[in-house]
Amino acid sequence: MPTTIDQPFDELKTRLTGDFFTDTTHRTLYATDASAYREMPTAVAVPKTIDDLKTLIAFAREHKLSLIPRTAGTSLAGQVVGAGIVVDVSKHFTQILEVNAEERWVRVQPGVVRDELNRFLKPYGLYFGPETSTANRAMIGGMVGNNSCGSNSVVYRDTRNHTLSVKALLADGSEAEFGPMSGWDFTKQVSAASRKNGSATLADTILLKTSAILSDPANQDEIRRNFPKRTIERRNTGYALDEVLEMEPFTPTGPPFNLAKFIAGSEGTLCFLTEIKLNLVPLPPKETGLVCVHCHSIDESLRATLVALNYGPYAVELIDDIILERADENAEQRKNSFFVQKTPTNHFPIILVVDLSRDTRAEIEQLAAQMEAEMRAAGLGYHFPLLFGDDTKKIWTLRKAGLGLLGNLPGDEKAVAVIEDTAVDVRDLPDYIREFNEILRKHNMTSVHYAHAGSGELHLRPIINLKTAEGHRQYRLIAEEIATLVKKYNGSLSGEHGDGRLRGEFIPQMVGPHNYELMRQIKHTWDPDGIFNPGKIVETPPMDTFLRYEAGQQTPSFQTYFRYHNQDVLQHAEQCNGSGDCRKTQSSGGTMCPSYMATRNEKDTTRARANILREMLTHSPKDNRFDHEEIKQVYDLCLSCKGCKNECPSNVDVAKLKAEFLQHYYDTNGVPIRSRLIANFTRLAGLASYVPWAWNGVLGTPALRRIANRIVGFHPDRTMPLLGKTTVRAWSQRQAVAKPQGAAPRFYLFCDEFTNYNDVEVGKKAIELFRRLGYEVLIPEHGESGRAALSKGMLKYAKTLAERNIRALSQLITAETPLVGLEPSAILTFRDEYPDLVDESLVADAKRIAEHALTFEEFIARESDAGRIRPEQFTDETRLIKLHGHCQQKAVSSLVPGKKSLSLPKNYTVQLIPSGCCGMAGSFGYEAEHYEVSMKIGELVLFPTVRQQPDEVIIAAPGTSCRHQIHDGTGRTAQHPAEILFDALK
Repeated sequence: MPTTIDQPFDELKTRLTGDFFTDTTHRTLYATDASAYREMPTAVAVPKTIDDLKTLIAFAREHKLSLIPRTAGTSLAGQVVGAGIVVDVSKHFTQILEVNAEERWVRVQPGVVRDELNRFLKPYGLYFGPETSTANRAMIGGMVGNNSCGSNSVVYRDTRNHTLSVKALLADGSEAEFGPMSGWDFTKQVSAASRKNGSATLADTILLKTSAILSDPANQDEIRRNFPKRTIERRNTGYALDEVLEMEPFTPTGPPFNLAKFIAGSEGTLCFLTEIKLNLVPLPPKETGLVCVHCHSIDESLRATLVALNYGPYAVELIDDIILERADENAEQRKNSFFVQKTPTNHFPIILVVDLSRDTRAEIEQLAAQMEAEMRAAGLGYHFPLLFGDDTKKIWTLRKAGLGLLGNLPGDEKAVAVIEDTAVDVRDLPDYIREFNEILRKHNMTSVHYAHAGSGELHLRPIINLKTAEGHRQYRLIAEEIATLVKKYNGSLSGEHGDGRLRGEFIPQMVGPHNYELMRQIKHTWDPDGIFNPGKIVETPPMDTFLRYEAGQQTPSFQTYFRYHNQDVLQHAEQCNGSGDCRKTQSSGGTMCPSYMATRNEKDTTRARANILREMLTHSPKDNRFDHEEIKQVYDLCLSCKGCKNECPSNVDVAKLKAEFLQHYYDTNGVPIRSRLIANFTRLAGLASYVPWAWNGVLGTPALRRIANRIVGFHPDRTMPLLGKTTVRAWSQRQAVAKPQGAAPRFYLFCDEFTNYNDVEVGKKAIELFRRLGYEVLIPEHGESGRAALSKGMLKYAKTLAERNIRALSQLITAETPLVGLEPSAILTFRDEYPDLVDESLVADAKRIAEHALTFEEFIARESDAGRIRPEQFTDETRLIKLHGHCQQKAVSSLVPGKKSLSLPKNYTVQLIPSGCCGMAGSFGYEAEHYEVSMKIGELVLFPTVRQQPDEVIIAAPGTSCRHQIHDGTGRTAQHPAEILFDALK
């Protein structure tokens, strides 16, 4: 099929209400998913309406192009990778259309996110059961396409079982609806269709062909003999002929015939879904209790699984030692691994998570005790913590992060999805895994094991370097040998991830050539011109073609400004495996990724930024491989919030990558004037501080400010920070302060540039607070933090500033005399960027200072824990505080110290605002082209929450940008925690 882009696309664009892209940037971003595959599409469409979809279908037929349906793009078998037009319905087809609580069903469009659907259904007491590990961004269309399952499939089974009916567009553009019909109705419709002769519709032809195939006794025998065992709950091998064969009228005692269930698992190769009707179930039991069985080996955990299944679990999930090791290296997931107890030989265990949810804790505790006793008697497991409440959420978050964590291998060897989705009868699982590992050992390979032990499916990922010829050989070899092993156990090569282009090649082996030919006939009947996602399930290209990495791939070594530990900058970008955690929305919580939350564009995801950088650094013909407008375009809406550094399971630090890119880009193209102005904020503010009345006179007068903003490229509606009448340094030097009596505790205050010039009152109150609490506050000679330069990618300048500060402070900062900062973005540069930026000769000093560089809140919390700051020093007044945390606190530090410090007044109640980034992000929210997105981000959670608060509620925000954004977006004045605690002193 032609793949050139010189088609008459201009005329097509005029007929679509949605977007249509043929540029290199968008095509590159849609060339991959979460699989190992990469193929450049012809174009990308983002339709708004069903008429748009019909137009695309007609265009594809006319020009012999294909359409590749896509939602979240988290497929692991290359289902949404191909040479045609990628049709992304994730942005506009997001409506929940109807819910019927009495009959327990809901109608949705394919772009509805699974977790958001369940939040909508909760007030009805209803729930959509299947839960993928990607449930906070996985969409219903993709779940139907792949027939997704999840950790709870021992109870809820797969998506097919909950798909009641679908509305779809067929290959000729006609609309069709497929739902349940009795055997009598099926026979009647087939009879009517057969009498239409030349007037039969495509839907009639589909029905006739289905009837002909399933009515043939020889076909029935072949299907029943050669498809996977029906005792395997997860069966996704090819088209589900075995499923519809067990329906009426072909099995008189079976359920009603329903082609919607046949479409489930067809991966968008048969039709284009526009609407899905789903079965709903009652909410899960009120109490969740997880027994985390610690085992010494995979085999022991699988034998323990068979015991666990006797106790009616809602899930039995496995987490192996490799994932636990990766979690220990991830700041966010380390917190979620709190329950792990290493083996007596100090190794990470194999964890079997058994969900014994029931209506009461007493029931769970009784079941857990019985199960533990049976396991111990059989010599299975050595530690059995039982966890309830919020702790269970942490465990499931850890389990769901498995895929992303596997990307967190620093070099070119990765845990590759190649045989990761095999499923066998759960009673066969221990023997199957034993033989599986014998095959790997024969080839000197190792594998990660995790996921759905209770359903007979483990996600098994061998460690392979796909940049080498040997890696490509291993990729095919292991696929071939494991396919043979799966067939030996009459298992399914795909349990829930689908066949795609990864497993399609092996379907003839798995179901036999006769059944494979039936599948080819099915595909041709539904899609005569081959426009729907060709090359998936049937007639797939070889599984080791169109891989993301080429055998013998050579890329140059990169001279970078930052250090990348045990890897280079390209390998850091390659840690992104496409799992799409950055596509979660604000309702899922967290910070990553604020720009995507606001725009819902794939281009604005963390994944897109890693992908574009990987692509250009790998394939660029330029001497400076960073010198590409495509990279600049995709990184434009990155706020450098650092959310990905903490929340991305693969630890891809896109803010670091952005700064690295910008400096290299500037090396060739020069630094823009506005970026120079922003990076030199401290110099400008220092000069203006001699005449603050002049600065404030211009920027404090709306008409003049709007003119000034336009001149420098800021949005005219954005207010500007004003200067204090003095600076914190100057004020402090004028204070005649008696030293505290005795050996008073002392620390060094990092007088950052934002506090020193703009937030002077915050600095003054902080110093007064500490002095009244008995501390000696010292302000050392140091320079600006460099935060503004870092945010604009001016790393050469930032490096100079960082080295100056390290030299100035290296002899002063110790555990006894720490460095404390008021502005999180400034003080945390010591812990985040400085150690990777300064000259090698200063790294040891930088790391030592980093250990003792504390935010205001961290210092207060530490001193409170030590008993040196006490609640009785503060007011007894009752107040409510709503706290918005700074992004870099969330990424590099924590909000726990903030909540603890503001809770020192015994009657102060502190509640965290469940907001991500405020949207200001330093200069980002000032810039004219970013102002609208900045305010959209604020409107996601932060602004509405602040507006809802009564006047007496205190709004707290440690970050200067956050306080400014709150003021501009809501009119409320937010306070720094230092101000709040100062005002609360007795």
